[in-house]
Amino acid sequence: MTAPLFPDLIVNGETVPHAAVAAEVQNHAAPKGKPGIAWRKAANAVAVRTLLLQEARRRGIAPAPAEVGPGRIETNEEALIRGLLEAEISVEPPSEAAIRAEWERDPSRFRAPPLWEVSHILVACDPRDETATAKAALNAENLAKQAHANPRGFARLAREHSDCGSKSSGGALGQLGPGDTVPEFEAALRGMTEGEITSDPVLTRHGWHIIRLDAAAPGAVLPFTAVRQKISDAMEKAAWARAARSFVDDLVATARITGADLGAA
Repeated sequence: MTAPLFPDLIVNGETVPHAAVAAEVQNHAAPKGKPGIAWRKAANAVAVRTLLLQEARRRGIAPAPAEVGPGRIETNEEALIRGLLEAEISVEPPSEAAIRAEWERDPSRFRAPPLWEVSHILVACDPRDETATAKAALNAENLAKQAHANPRGFARLAREHSDCGSKSSGGALGQLGPGDTVPEFEAALRGMTEGEITSDPVLTRHGWHIIRLDAAAPGAVLPFTAVRQKISDAMEKAAWARAARSFVDDLVATARITGADLGAA
């Protein structure tokens, strides 16, 4: 008899249903055509969850499920794991000296959000419609070529051809900051220099954009007082994560597990 492709996951004598691992697989990336990698990652994650649930039940922890978002209540298993970690893990807030040392290590990491002065030409289409999108792409590519050939004529092109309401102001969108536009548009802005026009149109859910970055103002470095709490919160969160990892490692060290390889995880 040949061995099963995906062996049973058994944690301290408890056999975990294959369905539980299969449901977890969607949360783990793997190269195309190599489902075994995603399965092994999922088995490791489910093994850890099973260990935590076993330990919570052994201790008699039984917290009531809490609301974790609008209309979102924890499952019983989520509540058990939360209750266990709350009972086991406690970290001290970082000292003032440690917070300041973290800031002084590189103050330039802590900046106000950047601002971009932007103009664009929109060739509208629904990206879900492949035919319309391809047709719009040809139009956008032609407009991009015209914009590069005559940058001074960008505003005229926008007034004559853009499908955005900004056409009346020559395509000018004014000042934008992070989160003010769709992700694909913002990603393009982050890679541009002042005066640059995108060489290729950028596709978003609104259609194709030819973007010109008119001006950019990088965020100023923030003073310590403005970022102290943010640094403190991040340091405390990192300390909690280290403690949680150590707790899980201790559970793994004394567990009997087959069907997962937590030593390599």
